Amino acid sequence: MKLVVLLFSLLLSISAQAAIDAYKFDDPKKEKIYHELTDELRCLVCQNQNIAGSNAELAVDMRRKTYEMVSAGQSKQQVADYMADRYGDFVLYKPPFKASTAVLWIGPFIILAVSIWLMLRVIRNRREEHETASVSGEQLAEAARLLNKEDKS
Repeated sequence: MKLVVLLFSLLLSISAQAAIDAYKFDDPKKEKIYHELTDELRCLVCQNQNIAGSNAELAVDMRRKTYEMVSAGQSKQQVADYMADRYGDFVLYKPPFKASTAVLWIGPFIILAVSIWLMLRVIRNRREEHETASVSGEQLAEAARLLNKEDKS
């Protein structure tokens, strides 16, 4: 049991290691911009992790370039535009709305609308089936006659 706990804690410590950069900033505003950017830029290797928490080589390079650009006085938007131009809009967690990303922005609403339409159609069809499935008086009388006929046999 102690071995399991030891292995588990070892695995946690390995996975808990975050990418730690020792970048020094002369202005707290620049440091804030840097941290915001590294939280908002996606690691293209890890794909569902930001570059702040990724240890991938590409994420390290992206953090370094972000640091250089922020230190040089470039704005948050300039750095984000540079990264999007270099790596594509996928690098941004919030890509801009344009023709190439329209599906990302509109797609979920289209899927929702189609799902609601299909659900309403199924409900309407089931309701119609239920209404047509009701037994008429003639059918009940015929069933009773058939049952009475079997009892006499």
